[in-house]
Order: sequence, then structure tokens, then C-alpha cells
Amino acid sequence: MLVGLGAVSTTTIAGVLAIRRGLAKPIGSLTQMGTIRLGKRTASNSPRIKDFVPLADLNDIVFTGWDLFEDNAYEAAKTAGVLERDLLDQIKPELEAIAPLPAVFDRKYVKRLDGPNVKKGQSKKDLAEQVRFEKGLEQSDENIPSSMIYAYAAIKEGIPYANAAPNLSADIPALIQLAQQTGSPLAGKDLKTGQTLIKTIIAPGLKSRLIGVEGWYSTNILGNRDGEVLDDPESFKTKEESKKSVLDYIFQPNLYPDLYEKLCHVVRINYYPPRGDNKEGWDNIDIFGWLGYPMQLKINFLCRDSILAAPIVLDSALFLDLAKRAGMSGIQEWLSFYYKSPMHAAGLYPEHDLFIQLMKLKNTLRYLQGEELITHLGREYYD
Repeated sequence: MLVGLGAVSTTTIAGVLAIRRGLAKPIGSLTQMGTIRLGKRTASNSPRIKDFVPLADLNDIVFTGWDLFEDNAYEAAKTAGVLERDLLDQIKPELEAIAPLPAVFDRKYVKRLDGPNVKKGQSKKDLAEQVRFEKGLEQSDENIPSSMIYAYAAIKEGIPYANAAPNLSADIPALIQLAQQTGSPLAGKDLKTGQTLIKTIIAPGLKSRLIGVEGWYSTNILGNRDGEVLDDPESFKTKEESKKSVLDYIFQPNLYPDLYEKLCHVVRINYYPPRGDNKEGWDNIDIFGWLGYPMQLKINFLCRDSILAAPIVLDSALFLDLAKRAGMSGIQEWLSFYYKSPMHAAGLYPEHDLFIQLMKLKNTLRYLQGEELITHLGREYYD
């Protein structure tokens, strides 16, 4: 169940339908193409993850969702302009069969969008009731955004919930506690694609070699619906915090003040309609090394936002379903690999290092299957 049938959702849906029919490969999906090492390196035992843990089969996935526009998934995918028309036409009947349910929507939180396919209710209690078909929120508090109503509805039913956006959604104490009570696994927030993905790859490398960073200037241009929403300063604020916090936690300036205490980190996002879904990110990184001598890194990443996001949506759904069947509830920190601003237990700092996140994810899968955890110490090969 997808909240919104925009570029990311329709790219995910069309991708899964195409993969099921053998028209494409699931590139970028850890659940479908990733492997996991079991035992010692000398054993050469690295099965596909989908063959190691009991994930749901792609043929068993059924799609539905909500959107404030009335277009079915085929029309919405054409509007998004991410995938080629030839591919969409090959799966057109299946896409046309997916029509959006009326959405819970409040323009207070998304000022740049509006549409006709919206639920009507006297209060947010009524809207929550319509989503999950029983009484929900008792007061129509103006501080409760539409996204939180979807989160509440899923969690109350004990359904796994993932937040792909930077808003709080399920990331408040009341809903986290409710998830523990109902057995709902939670993951989020804000899918790690594009520029932040590159940051979580580059920054750990610089830190591991103790290379100092004086400044990191990041700017993006994109023209999809996400860019239109973020063109509003209030909507951009949560995205900016999500993007900027990554470096703070990776570099740990409190532990390495000589290297990162004075880091100047600037993030900009500009809505540029001609670019469409093909986001472009520029990074200028001012670094310094031995004896303080300055150097620079410049990165220009021309990426396709929804192409990077779609496999994350698929993996999140399959892994959360696995967590639900394994009796795991509440925050699933082992899925932080996929998110810019990972949910985490109170009192902990979030882990942003992509490579540590991947190790945590794979060790969780080993744990679930009763396999030995891998620490990469490796002394047994030399004793």
C-alpha cells in the first residue's frame, strides 16, 4: 500500500510488474540480487539473500495506494516520465487496473500540490476512521499532518510501516509505543538516494583515513513532484535537516575536533522543471591532509531519482514483511541502510556509515536464520 502514486511509486510498481514478466532485471535490489556470506571465507558459501531468508515472492505482491490525483498507475507513470513508453505499454493492462483511493491531504503541509481525489471528513478522527475503518484519532489536532494519519492507521492494524519521506510520520513516542503493542515493524525515514547516498559512501572513507574536511557544499536541481514540493521553504526544512545530519554523525566532530569541528556544511535544492526526474547533484568538498595541506573533491552525480528509490521501496516492503513474520516489532534499525535519517532507539545516535549499516543488515539476517555472525576479525585464518 503506497501513499501517493507519483514517480517513485509508479516506477516501483511498473518495475516489479516488468521483472515478473522477465522484461527487466531487479538491479539495485539487495533482496533480489544481493548475496550473503555464510561461515568462513574458505567455505565459499554466499547464497542469494532471497534464497537464504523466506522473503515473499514478487509474484505474491499486490499493489494499491492513495493519491490526490485520480490517474491510474499507467497514466501516473506516463505523467512522471521516468520509464520509457514502450515498457509501460507492455504492462499497460496491469497498471491501468491500479486506481488510487482518495487521499488524506492537508495543504497546510504540502502547499505546492492540490488535487480532486481527496477524502472528506469533519475531523482528522473521521479521516483516520476512513483509512482503517474504525474509530481512531479522538481530536482533530492541527499539529497532526496527513502522513501521521496513514502511519497511525497502519500501526493500529499491526501492519509494517515504512516512511520514505523526511517528515516525522511514525517517528514520535506515541506511535513507536503503539507499534510495540500491535506488533507493527517500523522503518524510515527519507529514502537514501542521490546525493546523500554518495555522502554516506565518501564520508566514511575520508574519516577512516583521518582526512580533515573544512567544507562540504551540496546543491541539487530536480524537476519532479518532489522538487515542486521542496520548492516551498517550510517543506524544504525537514529535508534539509535530514540531509545535513548525515555528516554530523559520520564525522563525530566531538571526537575529532581537529578534523571536523569547523566543518561548513551547506545544502541547497532548486526546483528546475526541465530536469524532470533526472536529478543532478553537485558537491564541492574542501579537505585537508598531512600537515594541514588543502585539497578538493568535486562530484557531479547525474542520477535518476526514482530509479534509485524504487529498489529501496521493494526491499523495505519485503524485509518489513519478513520482520513481521519473525515477530519483530517497533523500530527496525537494521534497515537504516536504506534511509537518510534512520529511526533509532531513544538515547542512541543514528548510524549513518553505509558500510556499517550493511553489516548490521546482513548480520540480522544471519541471526534470524541461526547462522554465525560475521565480525571480519579473521584471526582464525592465521592462528
